[in-house]
Amino acid sequence: MKPGKDGYNVAIVGATGAVGRTMLEILTTRQFPVDRLRLLASSRSAGTVVETAWGDLTIEDLATADPSGTDIALFSAGADRSRAFAGSFAAAGAVVIDNSSAFRSDPDIPLVVAGVNDHAAFAHRGIIANPNCTTMVALMGVAPLARIAGLRRMVATSYQSVSGSGMAAMDELVDQVAWFQKNRDALVFGGWEEPDVKVYSRPIGWNVLPFAGEMAEDGHTNEEWKLVNESRKILDLPALVVEPTCVRVPVMVGHGIAASCYFDRPVDRQEAIEAIKASPGVQVWADRVATPLDSAGIDDVLVSRIRPTLSEDGGISLWAVGDNLRKGAALNTIEIAEVLVAG
Repeated sequence: MKPGKDGYNVAIVGATGAVGRTMLEILTTRQFPVDRLRLLASSRSAGTVVETAWGDLTIEDLATADPSGTDIALFSAGADRSRAFAGSFAAAGAVVIDNSSAFRSDPDIPLVVAGVNDHAAFAHRGIIANPNCTTMVALMGVAPLARIAGLRRMVATSYQSVSGSGMAAMDELVDQVAWFQKNRDALVFGGWEEPDVKVYSRPIGWNVLPFAGEMAEDGHTNEEWKLVNESRKILDLPALVVEPTCVRVPVMVGHGIAASCYFDRPVDRQEAIEAIKASPGVQVWADRVATPLDSAGIDDVLVSRIRPTLSEDGGISLWAVGDNLRKGAALNTIEIAEVLVAG
């Protein structure tokens, strides 16, 4: 990558989605060195004009766009489109930073959490994968402890917001909450008829679904397997034992993870607090409880409830919560680009 006069030629692929729009906002606020910006999406959005800090830009049709001249391509268009188009951008000389699940398990493609394993980004062969948003938020709290004491086992339960499933899920939450407002006695006394369900298998309004993602191997969901396999890859701990449970909660933005971690040597609470405090992109709320509402719209992951484990001496339990559209997706993508630019 060689910058032009004012920076790099950057493309946002999937520019009309929730994460794509957040990428555009973050590029602006972080003053990323952009010489030329392109916005790409499906044919449904092609031709739409978007006002940006780099002028009014017309959204291009991804299917027919020429990738030539692009230095950095920020992909958030879903796994199928990433598989179909990321290779052509990489072949044209771009570094693709992909936010989908398409390449995360590929051993030849680095999986990077900025601030955790930045060095891995430089091993790319044209494509870098962005981890799952839940894994990313969890590791912002856990990785600093793994660095100081080694990590051998983690029990993790996620509390994932509906924005992780896209705009349709956010709309469904709003609609179902309104439905239950009109049928509120059913919330207390039962006997309710299921409201309109489209995105999830059961109602999400005023409810908790102990099933996030799709059924996969051994009764675990694919979201749970992501937490297992991505944690191992990012931390370079192939033998790491992870016990995951992924839960969908009626929250708009902000994924929370409760994790109990067990190490190669004992770690006490104060040592854990100091290690996490020293890590970039994290705020430690030692005396306050961090919630999804606190995390929404900010870059940092918030870590609270840091305490010793009860089942085994020397372990640490914690709660990490972060904006899944920012650090969990768009922000990390751009932070990876910043790592590459800084060299």
